[in-house]
Amino acid sequence: MPRTYEENPFTPTFGITPPLLVGRDAEIAAVRRSLTRGPGDPARAVLLTGARGTGKTVLLNALEDAASQQGWAVISETVQPGLVEVLTRTTLPMLRAALDPRATDSTLTSASATVFGIGGALTRQVSERHPAEPSLRDGLESLARIQADRGSGVFISLDEVHRHEIAQITPLFHAIQHCFRQGLPVAFVAAGLPSTVSRLLSDSVVTYLRRAERFALGTLPDALVRAALREPILRAGRSISPDALDRAADAVHGYPFLIQVVGFELWEVDPGTAHIGADAVDVALVRAVKTANRLVHEPALADLSDADRRFLAAMARIPGEPVRLADILERLGATRDHVNKYRARLIAAEIIEPAGRGLIRFAIPFLSEYLRSLGTEAAGSEDG
Repeated sequence: MPRTYEENPFTPTFGITPPLLVGRDAEIAAVRRSLTRGPGDPARAVLLTGARGTGKTVLLNALEDAASQQGWAVISETVQPGLVEVLTRTTLPMLRAALDPRATDSTLTSASATVFGIGGALTRQVSERHPAEPSLRDGLESLARIQADRGSGVFISLDEVHRHEIAQITPLFHAIQHCFRQGLPVAFVAAGLPSTVSRLLSDSVVTYLRRAERFALGTLPDALVRAALREPILRAGRSISPDALDRAADAVHGYPFLIQVVGFELWEVDPGTAHIGADAVDVALVRAVKTANRLVHEPALADLSDADRRFLAAMARIPGEPVRLADILERLGATRDHVNKYRARLIAAEIIEPAGRGLIRFAIPFLSEYLRSLGTEAAGSEDG
């Protein structure tokens, strides 16, 4: 009877903390230190950037845990329409009521008694000391002062800071800035794609963000990729051959989310065996590519213009990497200014990356294969 091993230890789902978080120790340590130091520490305000699948949400989770362990009240939100109203009318009042020991006042309004005081009754009117505040700024300041009295602070985590919603969350950034100016214990980290953070930094209304600490998440070195694949397998009671580990690690290209995808599929090829051999890698990689297409490539291309897509499709049809810009220019039949424009846009979006003078390559593993599998180049307007 085959042995039953633990459940698959890998987590190929966005935002779920992996079994072994690697390569983020410096960022976590910087935020931990900032919470024990004064409001002037640069890591009290952090902008976290990276392409899809580089582990932004996972790092946010780790930073929230670090803040919670130090006694800070954690507000964890994904940016969406109506966020400011939810914070003002629900989240902040609930936190203040939960954290302030004097959250309710009671007033003796009447008393009655029978003979010798037996059977008497007291009537009290109970009222909330923290009703919904009329402004986000007042609500956040009030919570920060409560936490300051407790020797801690308020940690705000914002995920998915999308470009078209920056204006909606500007009041929150103003409230945070107000608390900073008051010397109150407030810290925040906002995560988004590089283009979104660039927009934030250029916004004339929230210029203080230009002084925020910036963590740019990219690919991981080979040694950490191998550890992130090998250690969960060993901890779960199985083993993996050096050849299988080499091939799997090479296929990941240092991309954090793909570690979980490839690891998950490696485990699933024959989960009843104690050893994962090289023969399992081919099957696992075929499955991993399909998963990456659905969870990484399709969302990465969704926000691009038709002209962006045509550029990428032309690039994917040129054999080998890196690709010469001159070859893309020839394939598209476009001007050099046109090609340079879309090169810059796609580098800013971290879909491609420079690879030397006049050379570029895809920044997301398997993206070229995915684009070729679509069969035809994207059609649409040239002005993108």
